[in-house]
Amino acid sequence: MGFSENSRGLVLAMVSSLFIGTSFILKKKGLKRAAAAGTRAGVGGYTYLLEPLWWSGMITMIVGEVSNFVAYIYAPAVLVTPLGALSIIISAILAHFLLRERLQLLGVVGCILCIVGSVVIVVHAPQEHMPTSVQEIWILAIQPAFLIYVAATVSVVVALMLHFEPRYGQTNVLVYLGICSLMGALTVVSIKAIGIAIKLTLEGISQIAYPQTWFFLAVAVICVITQLNYLNKALDTFNAAIVSPIYYVMFTTLTIIASAIMFKDWAGQDASSIVSEICGFITVLSGTVVLHVTREQEPATTPGNISWYDGEDIKVMEDGHYIMLNDSNYFR
Repeated sequence: MGFSENSRGLVLAMVSSLFIGTSFILKKKGLKRAAAAGTRAGVGGYTYLLEPLWWSGMITMIVGEVSNFVAYIYAPAVLVTPLGALSIIISAILAHFLLRERLQLLGVVGCILCIVGSVVIVVHAPQEHMPTSVQEIWILAIQPAFLIYVAATVSVVVALMLHFEPRYGQTNVLVYLGICSLMGALTVVSIKAIGIAIKLTLEGISQIAYPQTWFFLAVAVICVITQLNYLNKALDTFNAAIVSPIYYVMFTTLTIIASAIMFKDWAGQDASSIVSEICGFITVLSGTVVLHVTREQEPATTPGNISWYDGEDIKVMEDGHYIMLNDSNYFR
């Protein structure tokens, strides 16, 4: 049997996770080296810009994001999006060996859960029909079910921005992350449409003249800017060890729902396959949460035992412990 579209998407999604997971570690080690040679990034230093290891991390991350973008062209979001959890596993394992962030037993359990869930999703993932033009994607986008989803999404986002953010934005993490996740789901379906248009154009079937192509591009840009803006607000206001798992769960869930409605990912599948995919998805989410909980519960150590830091903001606590402001991981 030939190399199917799903197989290409699967390979690209796994390559993306490998590169993105590795990029975090490369950038951390680059920041560590740069901090040893000059002013660290957390207090305004830019020595890391001269550090080749940091640039290696940036390039690796870009390659990973491009691979992820292309993966959405070939495979349904129900397959690609949950596999993003593999980058967390790769990052945790590399951090254990290279950054001396000990991976606890519970963390190993989280990794196993992510792997098992990913395997279940891959085995039962649906084969996606590849649209032959951006106009065909447009027909999917204006079907009543998806228009209702978009209207509901926009209504909730506007309510969160205008009513809930001024009142609860600084105290409830779900406000910022709700906006991020809802807009993120629209980002994915828009980027998928753009990716298919680019693929068809490169194959000689130009989609540039169609206004729908530019409409999807405009929607993607607006959604990405909004998403990043509120994600930054969430990270600036709340502990990253709380933000990361909640955002992953909400974003992944809403993306799969949006893609299933627009592209009919589950059409033609039997009930057992759909249930298996949902179980695999829940298993991946559980593993992700377990991994983050493990990171959050790292034991505190005294300054005398600190052997590294990653260039992020560090705060000296009243008891003499050092804590990284953006994810509460103590340094050893």
